[in-house]
Amino acid sequence: MDVEASLEAPCSVDVLFGHVDDLASYTAWIDLVHRAVPLADSTSGVDEAGRPCWDVELRARLGPFARSKRLRMVRTVHSPERGLVVFERVEVDGREHSPWVLSATVTTGAGENGSRLDMNLHYGGGLWTGGVLERALRDQISAGSDRLLRLVSARP
Repeated sequence: MDVEASLEAPCSVDVLFGHVDDLASYTAWIDLVHRAVPLADSTSGVDEAGRPCWDVELRARLGPFARSKRLRMVRTVHSPERGLVVFERVEVDGREHSPWVLSATVTTGAGENGSRLDMNLHYGGGLWTGGVLERALRDQISAGSDRLLRLVSARP
């Protein structure tokens, strides 16, 4: 399952990129990311390859039901000069897990000092699939987009 979303923001590329290159900041604007804390795999919160990693809890509500999933996410690509960041599920428990890949690209947008965010969330498993869940994810992304726009608009 792939869910894509885009938005135009009235801020610089640097400001918008600053809200998407650290998973811990996602909790401020998207309810899907219920919790994201840097992992203490080492004292510096990075994996063996020196990449930042987070313990992430995703939570989605479907009517009276809620689904929750904990993931160990690693920032596998971080290219501020290209406006690109990619986070991937990288577990260290020796078991095989369904892939989760979140990519965000920030580019110059329309208007003076505007920017554009294009995001893609790929989930390769079967537990969270189905039209109802995809619609719930899109609803959360829509609400998160509104909150993100308020955040970037409030910055000087």
